[in-house]
Amino acid sequence: MTTLISVLLVLSIVVPFGIYFKSEKSKKSGKTALLSNIFSFFSILVVSTVCVFASASAAPADASNTAGLAYIAAALVTGMATIGAGIAVASASSAALGAISEDPKVMGKALIFVALAEGIALYGLLVSFTILSKF
Repeated sequence: MTTLISVLLVLSIVVPFGIYFKSEKSKKSGKTALLSNIFSFFSILVVSTVCVFASASAAPADASNTAGLAYIAAALVTGMATIGAGIAVASASSAALGAISEDPKVMGKALIFVALAEGIALYGLLVSFTILSKF
């Protein structure tokens, strides 16, 4: 079932653009291809979501709440650590580029600060792996 849904989603993207490129290119045919692409993609997406949730509700509840909360915690740890690392790397790397442009001798020190900022994401991954290894 999932393979069929995947194939339908890919076809809903490829077929309208294939029709557009094979036909005479005009503004109207471009809009028609885009609208048919959007309609077919989202309709297949809604149907597949309904099918997945219908089969998931029929499945027996084997998983405990603790495992679900652990997965949510691991996702939050990874996401927040990555966002924090992105913010830190953005400010550290721009400052490092400014310092390197003034004095090329400070490149090693600047790279250390950028690497320290990137370490935040690695620590987040380590914590999420630790959480996931318990379940």
